[in-house]
Amino acid sequence: MLRRIIQIDEEKCDGCGLCATACHEGAIALVDGKARLMREDFCDGLGDCLPACPTDAISFVEREAAAYDEAAVMAAQVAKAMGEAKAAGCPSGGCPGSAPETLRAAAEAAVMAGGGCPGSAPASLQEQRPVASAGTAADGGVMAASASAAAAASAAQPSQLAQWPCQIKLVPVTAPFFNGAKLLIAADCTAYAYANFHQEFMAGRITLIGCPKLDGVDYSEKLTDIIANNAIESVEVLRMDVPCCSGLENAAIKALQQSGKFIPWAVITIGRDGQVLDRRP
Repeated sequence: MLRRIIQIDEEKCDGCGLCATACHEGAIALVDGKARLMREDFCDGLGDCLPACPTDAISFVEREAAAYDEAAVMAAQVAKAMGEAKAAGCPSGGCPGSAPETLRAAAEAAVMAGGGCPGSAPASLQEQRPVASAGTAADGGVMAASASAAAAASAAQPSQLAQWPCQIKLVPVTAPFFNGAKLLIAADCTAYAYANFHQEFMAGRITLIGCPKLDGVDYSEKLTDIIANNAIESVEVLRMDVPCCSGLENAAIKALQQSGKFIPWAVITIGRDGQVLDRRP
């Protein structure tokens, strides 16, 4: 097929290996001191290797090339990780970070969340902040004790991450944890801006995170494949109130349209002050 793919100029290549490190798919390797594209079907055409090259030896070309094979890339990454773990003395020969993994059954997560939908009512999304007031020393002691108890309760809250990996770029298109999943597609920054992110948004959901500005990729194609090839029950998009986050929202909506499925969906916007600003539809 005719597609965009990288081209390496061996005359310019100084063999530093930075491009091979930057290529998450493992398409590039050093051969006889020079970078070489080893597998055309491992090159996704996104060009993570380009900015890593100090000699500008890598460029894009449009030519006949094998289609990008994401399944083969994932299989190679798992095999490599298992080999490295075995060499490092891991008893099982595997690495918990090398393959898709279900961390918490959706049913269990739903029970932990109280069986409700934390995004269904605007009131449940309001962050609760203690209000300080002037008072006696005794009052101050009570407030300090309350703050300490609140901190202890917060520390005891379990993680609501139900699967691994969670990055959109890394998650496989099909996996057991997608079966019957309520999908949360969240911008990276939302977890830092919204204090109760785990309990109010992640609980009972399969969470995918990404940043279109930093990743520099259109997620719509992969999200379309995920929605089209799995029994997804609903989709909730969580974004920040910044322009670059529109890329995540647009990709999710486009994926829903292209999947050919009618699935309940919503877009929730978080302000930089940690407040919920909007919910659609």
